[in-house]
Amino acid sequence: MSQSPRLWSYRRLVVAAAMLSTTLTACGDDASAVNADAPAQEARRIINVGVERLQVRPFTDVIRLTGTVVADRSVMVAAEEGGIVQQVLVDKGASVQSGEPIVELDDELLRAQRDEAQAQMSLAQQLWDRTRRLYDDDGIGTENEYLQARYGAEQAKARLNLVEARLAHTTIRAPFDGVLDARLVEVGSVVAPGSGVATVVDLSPLKVAAGVPERYAADVQVGARAIILFDALNDTSHGSIEFVGASVHASNRTFPIELALDASTGFVKPEMVADVILERRHLQQAVVVPRQALVRTESGFSAFVAVDVQGDEAVAEVRALTLGPSAQDEVVVVSGLKDQDRLIVLGQTQVAHGDHLRIVSAR
Repeated sequence: MSQSPRLWSYRRLVVAAAMLSTTLTACGDDASAVNADAPAQEARRIINVGVERLQVRPFTDVIRLTGTVVADRSVMVAAEEGGIVQQVLVDKGASVQSGEPIVELDDELLRAQRDEAQAQMSLAQQLWDRTRRLYDDDGIGTENEYLQARYGAEQAKARLNLVEARLAHTTIRAPFDGVLDARLVEVGSVVAPGSGVATVVDLSPLKVAAGVPERYAADVQVGARAIILFDALNDTSHGSIEFVGASVHASNRTFPIELALDASTGFVKPEMVADVILERRHLQQAVVVPRQALVRTESGFSAFVAVDVQGDEAVAEVRALTLGPSAQDEVVVVSGLKDQDRLIVLGQTQVAHGDHLRIVSAR
């Protein structure tokens, strides 16, 4: 039996509507499945980290300086009398004692002058003795003759003393115990009064001179102890501050200090470079962290700690920090961390607050 065209069109419309409904239902189910999986995928974000359990411990805040070894005294010995160098009695580098002859000048002319002055003084003294005896005992002579004879004797004696002093200056001597660091003349050299003939340095004790930044002015005092390192010798010594400068150099904003070495090997020499470590303050209990564990932020520094630890799993928590003194690769944390916190020291740059963690190393 044939169907009317109207009935046929109606049936086709019903079938199409049913198919559209089925398609929309399927799409809705797929969307719901995707939305349900999204939180599960985020929850599976786990970051591997290394942690260090913090323990309070003593910490010494130090000032590190670079200094130079200097001699206690260094003097250029100068000639007081001019002349020709006749002998150089000490070799460069040799030890000398106070008053030991270093250089001899030719003294032939002065010896002749001394002999002449001695003869003149002898004659003047005889004249004075005779005039005084006649005047005092016999009343012979005038007062003027008496005074002239006395003056002549005194003048002759003074002239002899002057020549003898000049003669003594032809032997140039070490001013103190030390080492002849430089010899400035040779045999035959002509020297003038005031010209240098040698340099003598006093190496006992040696000192270290350094400049201290002005911000440490309140922390540096005479008598403070220091560790002194000589990298060139792989040697460590100790010393104490014996001088603190009263003014700051305008060019580098430092003030000078000098430290006396307690003792040193014979290899330490003037002008060597030394590293000076001064104790600034000592903290008996401090939270000390590796500098690498810090994360710089716009407001300062922060760090991440592992909290809610369950086995090797934990959650990241950010802490804002207030920092104190530092030494090389360590920093004191004044606030923000406490004893027994699990500080993230590996992987901290990949961590955000609230992240889930897997602890792969701990110490």
